[in-house]
Amino acid sequence: MHKRFLLLFFFLLAAISGAKEQTNIVLFLVDDMGLMDTSVPMLINNQGKAIEHPLNAYYNTPNMERLAAQGMRFSQFYAHTVCSPTRVSLMTGQNSARHRTTQFIGPDGKNTGDKGPANWNWEGLDSGDVTLPRLLKEVGYRTIHVGKAHFGPVGHVGEDPSKLGFDVNVAGCAYGQPGSYYGSDGYGNLNPKRKKRAVPGLEKYHKTGTFLTEALTIEAKAQIDEALAMERPFYLNMSHYAAHSPFQSDSRFAANYAGSDKGRAGEAFATLVEGIDKSLGDLMAHLKARNVADRTLIFFMGDNGTAAPIGGADVIKAAAPLRGKKASCWEGGTRVPFIAGWADLNANHPLQQKLPIHAGGIQRVMGICYDLFPTVANLAGAKIPEGYVYDGQDLSGLLGGDAPGGRGKAFLSHFPHKHATSYFTTYCDGAWKLLYRYFPNPEKGEKRYALYFLQNDPSESNDVSEEQPAELKRLSETMIRRLEDMGALYPTVDGQEQRPVPLSF
Repeated sequence: MHKRFLLLFFFLLAAISGAKEQTNIVLFLVDDMGLMDTSVPMLINNQGKAIEHPLNAYYNTPNMERLAAQGMRFSQFYAHTVCSPTRVSLMTGQNSARHRTTQFIGPDGKNTGDKGPANWNWEGLDSGDVTLPRLLKEVGYRTIHVGKAHFGPVGHVGEDPSKLGFDVNVAGCAYGQPGSYYGSDGYGNLNPKRKKRAVPGLEKYHKTGTFLTEALTIEAKAQIDEALAMERPFYLNMSHYAAHSPFQSDSRFAANYAGSDKGRAGEAFATLVEGIDKSLGDLMAHLKARNVADRTLIFFMGDNGTAAPIGGADVIKAAAPLRGKKASCWEGGTRVPFIAGWADLNANHPLQQKLPIHAGGIQRVMGICYDLFPTVANLAGAKIPEGYVYDGQDLSGLLGGDAPGGRGKAFLSHFPHKHATSYFTTYCDGAWKLLYRYFPNPEKGEKRYALYFLQNDPSESNDVSEEQPAELKRLSETMIRRLEDMGALYPTVDGQEQRPVPLSF
């Protein structure tokens, strides 16, 4: 008995010691924040140098600047065009065409639309799905979800993150839009007009002046402290409801945008973004105060293109110089900010020596939301089940410099539903982008196929499909093959699938 006790003691001691050497990981996920919704210049010229655009000058995000200065930002990082597909991709490592949650999940029922595929995965994640937090739990991580979830509808497993692998769920539910950002009305709970989408579990802040973004940040810091007290590494899914509508101004930052040409809603959106920036800075300061910043890695990203209320879905405004915004087929709908960096630089720390990150670097090679699944799993030493099919590729090799690292440079965005732009598939291969419309409208000048060379035409203003028939054929054939390989579902008319029409030349 004494021998068994000693063996158990030394096993636990080794586990605790090992935990101290594991990297803490924060996925800082912002809702509806596009590539240009930051003062950090993300777009680059042909020499790889960052270019500041007017929108960069409009937003005030000093903490994002600080993280970018000590980390690596990506100029061409993609997410799906609406939130739930990206969120399920982050959890599973799969493209939405494969996991089939191709539309935002309607919290109260099937959100298919008139021509959408009937059997798309509107129920979201389930108890049997392989998810990133489940893998991390197996290697000792304390897995924490704070904020927006939107993994499944009301009455289904996915509405509760604690049933998907998270040890802790703070304020996550089936709803993607908060009832309110104001503590004074209980984030919707105390307002009959907003109660339906009220944020749960934050009763201690009701009838106070605490803005939702601030309340979630306070809760996240408390959960970090709890994980540290347990001497366990942590994975924090810091998932803000901001900057989703309703566009309610955060009074702490309103003066910074007063009198702009963006209108009241555009100014309120900017205050939501700046509140997110404060949250990022507060978390970094908290990690520093707890002496764990140099062993905590932060991945900062948006979940789809911008929802800034300063332009329509097909124009060059909300994400200028990119065209479009959230729920569109354009780059403004799928390009998001992505920054990876240590919360505090310490070149002598063994974890940072194991994963060096090029401070202030800008990565030109494409990254995709579902790349976080293998990146985080491998970083944590978690084992992805044998035979499990995922589409992501480990980004670790891209964080230290500008070398491609051999990764494929293609992203397929499949949206067989109705929204701001409806029924489309896009396929980005490096600087080439193919757009396929399942139901083109000739009266709007739409064609079934369009082709853009993003390096010279980031605003997608010049369709070169007629001038580049060889590239058009190559990309269209690859797009169709990728859709088939993933088992994609297609729009339907009178019960008949509308598969992409191959080119005949």
